[in-house]
Amino acid sequence: MSYTETFIQVAEDCPVTTAVVPTATGPKKSLHVLQYELLAAAPYSYTHEDLLFEVYVRHRSIPQHEVEMRGAEIRAELLQKSHPCLRASLLPKKYGWGVHYDAAGRIAIYARESNEYQQFTQTASGSVKQLKAMRNKRA
Repeated sequence: MSYTETFIQVAEDCPVTTAVVPTATGPKKSLHVLQYELLAAAPYSYTHEDLLFEVYVRHRSIPQHEVEMRGAEIRAELLQKSHPCLRASLLPKKYGWGVHYDAAGRIAIYARESNEYQQFTQTASGSVKQLKAMRNKRA
């Protein structure tokens, strides 16, 4: 699922009050660490589908030459399956990062304590749809 002009707020039961940079705990980076690295390094460069593909390639350690040869095929196979949106990502659920989708569906993340995060959540014009990240536990 891809959004446009949408801001995903930090989950109501997020355990942190300020955003935390996720780190790898083992030799292989987790999905949320890869999501963070990509989105922090290149805000508004990835659509949801682009992000899914890049995270998939990196998480599976698919060699660059294979991506160059079979990238379109790998991407098509990946996108045939359904994938959760970033409302279910640990970035807004556990680590305190809000997620903004611009008009073209490109994504950037903002720390919950940042001025930008506050501006998105206090938008009165209604031009940016507000959603909450999924809760960590049932209410």
